[in-house]
Amino acid sequence: MDSQKPGLSYRDAGVDIDAADEALRGVKEIVKKTFTPGVLRDIGTFGAMFQLDLANIREPVLVSSVDGVGTKLKIAFAMGKHDTVGIDLVSHCVNDILVQGAKPLFFLDYLAFGRLDPKVAVEVITGLANGCRYAGCALIGGETAEMPGLYDKSEYDLAGTIVGLVDKSRIIDGAAIEEGDLIIALRSSGLHTNGYSLARKICFDIAGLGLNDALPYDGRPVGEALLEPHRSYSKVMQLVLKTAEVRGMVHVTGGGITDNLPRVLPDGLGAEVNLDAWEASPVFRFMQETGGVADAEMLRTFNMGAGFLVIVSESEKDKAVKTLSQASEEVMMIGRVIRGEKKVYYTGAIRYGTSD
Repeated sequence: MDSQKPGLSYRDAGVDIDAADEALRGVKEIVKKTFTPGVLRDIGTFGAMFQLDLANIREPVLVSSVDGVGTKLKIAFAMGKHDTVGIDLVSHCVNDILVQGAKPLFFLDYLAFGRLDPKVAVEVITGLANGCRYAGCALIGGETAEMPGLYDKSEYDLAGTIVGLVDKSRIIDGAAIEEGDLIIALRSSGLHTNGYSLARKICFDIAGLGLNDALPYDGRPVGEALLEPHRSYSKVMQLVLKTAEVRGMVHVTGGGITDNLPRVLPDGLGAEVNLDAWEASPVFRFMQETGGVADAEMLRTFNMGAGFLVIVSESEKDKAVKTLSQASEEVMMIGRVIRGEKKVYYTGAIRYGTSD
């Protein structure tokens, strides 16, 4: 008599290999559309390979960055909308290496589920591919994992790594910044990927809003406004770098202008930023008024409508502004570099714009 119990499978433990294979089949052609001439193999190999084109580059330097989307994912889960968080991730990483003058080459992602849903996986990776295509880099590989017990069944985590290239002589590290240099700000598209723990608390816990309620001062549904994708500044800034001498760049992420601008300043120099010089987006007005958030906290938590900063000399200002204007970029002259402690000195008061 056979009393042996049936054996367990990996699926019985909560991991569905077939679901992962289905997701890979669903995104293979989408990912291939991001491939550039440097990509040597299709996705699915153990290691992705990329051949560098070093024409016109005397001393090649690779610049890399790794990041995640953070609690913005909570909004995507609640909305059941997963095709924009990949854009957020790529844009954030691309902007980080852009600050040092690097052009993005390729991107790798890490996507981990509590329970892998092939449809959701395809949406997320489609967003990654769209972000890569816009930035001009290739999505050459990644990892899609299923880890029951570590993540909730209805949730996932998303992280990624970007690798870019810059000639050593063209690295922009802020060392050339001098007293009197001007600070130009480029408009953000919204919260980007920072401040979402505070934003969610204000919207849902304090204001009691639902995802489909109109966001005061903004007018869009709350979920739509909060999921607005992170802007990539790579394309427009590659144009500026060809026409003007840029001495420093700042990606305004967690820490806001307050913490990020000093990161590129040489010792002995500070930055004077005039808050009257631009109007912060309406979404931030709602956050501040509803949450009773102090000005200093707003400026250290959110980008306040200024997502990227460019530092140029007075003599290069017109070249930079002309290029940005020709690219239909809103140019905001927000301050200058001054002698003093390496910090931001604010003047004026926060001003808020209205929704279109």
